[in-house]
Amino acid sequence: MASFVRLGIVLLLAVNMVHGVPRENFKTCEQSSFCRRCRKVEPGKTAYELLPNTVAHNESTLYIELYNKDTGVHYNVELTALKGNLFRLLINEKNPLHPRYQVEYALQDHPQLAKLDLVEKTATHITVANGANKAILFVSPFKIDLYSGDHLIISTNARGLMRFEHMRTKPEPKQEHPEQPDPEHVEKAPEPATPEFPGDGAENDPGAWEENFKSHHDSKPFGPEAVALDFSFPGAEHAYGIPEHADSFALRSTKSSEPYRLYNLDVFEYEVNERMSLYGAVPVLYAHGKEKTSGVFWLNAAETWVDILSKADNNVVESIVNFVSGSAKKPQVDAHFMSESGVIDVFFLLGPEPMDVFTQYTKLTGTAHLPPIFSLAYHQSRWNYNDQEDVQQIADNFDKYDLPMDVMWLDIEYTDSKKYFTWDKRKFPNPLEMIKNLTTKGRKLVVIIDPHIKRDSNYFLHNEATNNGYYVKHRDGKDYEGWCWPGASSYLDFFDPKVRDYYGSLYDLSKFEGTTNDVHIWNDMNEPSVFNGPEVTMPKDLVHYGGWEHRDVHNINGLVYTMATYDALFKRSGGTLRPFILSRSFFAGSQRFAAVWTGDNTAEWSHLQASYPMCLSLSISGISFCGADVGGFFKNPDSELFVRWYQAGAWLPFFRQHSHIETKRREPWTFNDEVINIVRESLRLRYSYLPLWYTLFREHEINGTPVLRPIWAHYPAESDSFAIEDQILVGDSILVKPVFEPSVTEVSVYFPGEGKVAWYDIDTLQKYGDVSKLSIPVTLHRIPVFQREGSIVPRKMRIRRSTVAMKNDPYTLVVIADTQGQAKGNLYIDDEASFEYRHGKYLYLRLKLEGKKLTSTLLQKLAAYSTKSWLERVDIVNPPKGITKAVLHSKAQGKIDLEAKYNPNNHVLTVRKPGVNMGEEWTIELIA
Repeated sequence: MASFVRLGIVLLLAVNMVHGVPRENFKTCEQSSFCRRCRKVEPGKTAYELLPNTVAHNESTLYIELYNKDTGVHYNVELTALKGNLFRLLINEKNPLHPRYQVEYALQDHPQLAKLDLVEKTATHITVANGANKAILFVSPFKIDLYSGDHLIISTNARGLMRFEHMRTKPEPKQEHPEQPDPEHVEKAPEPATPEFPGDGAENDPGAWEENFKSHHDSKPFGPEAVALDFSFPGAEHAYGIPEHADSFALRSTKSSEPYRLYNLDVFEYEVNERMSLYGAVPVLYAHGKEKTSGVFWLNAAETWVDILSKADNNVVESIVNFVSGSAKKPQVDAHFMSESGVIDVFFLLGPEPMDVFTQYTKLTGTAHLPPIFSLAYHQSRWNYNDQEDVQQIADNFDKYDLPMDVMWLDIEYTDSKKYFTWDKRKFPNPLEMIKNLTTKGRKLVVIIDPHIKRDSNYFLHNEATNNGYYVKHRDGKDYEGWCWPGASSYLDFFDPKVRDYYGSLYDLSKFEGTTNDVHIWNDMNEPSVFNGPEVTMPKDLVHYGGWEHRDVHNINGLVYTMATYDALFKRSGGTLRPFILSRSFFAGSQRFAAVWTGDNTAEWSHLQASYPMCLSLSISGISFCGADVGGFFKNPDSELFVRWYQAGAWLPFFRQHSHIETKRREPWTFNDEVINIVRESLRLRYSYLPLWYTLFREHEINGTPVLRPIWAHYPAESDSFAIEDQILVGDSILVKPVFEPSVTEVSVYFPGEGKVAWYDIDTLQKYGDVSKLSIPVTLHRIPVFQREGSIVPRKMRIRRSTVAMKNDPYTLVVIADTQGQAKGNLYIDDEASFEYRHGKYLYLRLKLEGKKLTSTLLQKLAAYSTKSWLERVDIVNPPKGITKAVLHSKAQGKIDLEAKYNPNNHVLTVRKPGVNMGEEWTIELIA
């Protein structure tokens, strides 16, 4: 009976949460004692000073001690030069009472060191240099200025907001009514006891040694241990990054409001235009201005708050440099990072261009492996498809209505009573047959695996985890128990390598019966979500492997979970097939293991609009593989919102419809014929551009460049674009402007290039861009999408039911010549599924138009892949005048005359059926 009652409470909690964000369940900065302390530090009164006589250095690192003159505490400072215009600053206590956590797993490898020269050492400052970059460390007050040439890029602790709360012993409580001594035996009273390191006042904060929030108690056995540091970016106009928030792409000032919070939480039906924490945390921030772009990566996995001050605050910092020229003030962005525990470990990204800082960050945290191509196609999901017959009927209807679809999804109801790695035998009696029916038509299946483990003595996983001590523990060593979808649940400790190995073994096809290598994984609820926990997550004073408290590692819980899943799927196929994993929670580096989505959104226009800035923030923060639930997870979209979401979702990397269990069924055919037709158009458009998506993801893996990009990434001096978040660039060639409002007949489009770059409507090939802003008419059937002049975009125009069916289909090249008669683009081809490309089995082609010659050459001559795909068509916009025919030159086919036809209405020259294999190098000569 007790377990039944508890399960009822869990379900009640879940239902209540579905009716809006219960803000009272989530902390504000003022309710978080460390945030409150850090935010109250007075600017310009820093107590930290360097000790110049402690300087030491080697080829890449400067070592020096830092001293807090108020507390007497000493800190070790390391400033390291890294290759690629980066510095790393590491500050830790010299003699901490206990070890302080330094983040693991986020970096892909040890950063590559660069040469660091000690240029100057005086009583007031120390200067070090790496090539054209230099850092000046000021002794008192402590400050570090980073330069590129003579330009100040970033200043650290310029506002004096640094705080590093040292480890200390808990003060003894004072007696309120001490006993009165016998007057005849009075001895001299001892001096009052002083704290070991007085001065910062942290031990006097009521939340320093224990803290209560609602009914939850945090024991804080190590007391106050917060770290904080401020950064200033002279010349910057806006800050970006620090996802995940349902807020604007350009970060807003927090001068008179809550800071941005980074603390992975399960926030049901979250609201837009808020700085509240959501499911993931990537503590990288970029500052951009007309002249340069730079950034900082704050490597800390504890709860973190970030204050932003922008040019709107007129916050010129006189302690940095005098920016006054007459009465004008140069813009500046300031940021203040505050974390509950850990060390100060920060990477400085010195740019100078936007694409430079993006790739500097991914050099540290890694890139996504090239996704299997099916994962870039369309996914169909719901909580939940009822049974095996339902799954088959949905898949059949996609064929019936001629709608391409690659992946079917199953949510938690496929399991036996919420026990993962099992099937509900009544609803899914023969999962292998169901999977075979999908794969026969080239489709895949994704099933959900969540981190909560049902506490059921008849569940093998619970018994094995209990017997082997694999669960996260209380401080007394007992297994932690919380509530989630199964009711009473415990949580595997994925920080323990033995637990990760054990978990990984569960994916073996001999253990997870009813699955094949065509079944991929969805990791949800991995913040972790705990319905009865503080802020719907784990208590901070739980203990993980290595003795670390949950407070130290909370934000990387989702990362280590997906890391274990990735390793499991990799081993399951013997290391041959690329895994696909979707994760709700993430941290810096999560891109190496999983795609993400924006979580439990709502069928409202504001949530559709929020999907673009949210995915832009993720994309520039290393996580390119992002999407949002098409149609909204909660509530029911009307037909207009539904089709507009498909049109917008078709231009986000992850493209999936998903909905809540209480919503109406919303497969496209549940609407009218017009809706079906528009959805079909959106899906077919997405599939036609898969060669572009696939190429961009390969280039992301190679170079670290984001797949989705803000306009200022390629047009950094165009200040009118700095706050644009309702348009995106896909690569550098496609400009997308969805419709984010109901009943509109036109939308305003910003065309980058200041009138010097032409953009062409992908459907009509009408030219735009003579003016920077223009109202473009729209109908319900289409949104404005444009291709840039000077680009070549590969497409596949024979749309079939799935990517498997399209694998060997021919390519079409859309070539738009610039005013010089030139255009270029790339195309990447491989087997679309395996890791064989890492062994040289691929084609990476450079496509180039120069005057009257269109060529395809191999960018990697040593790579080779045998493809059956061939070139079906070439459309050249703005071709050379007077062309009457074309001639193909290739080694395999020699010289072949081709049909070439010019359309004067849209200025397009079409070359039909060159027929050359895409694996060859070839030239098409245009002849007048």
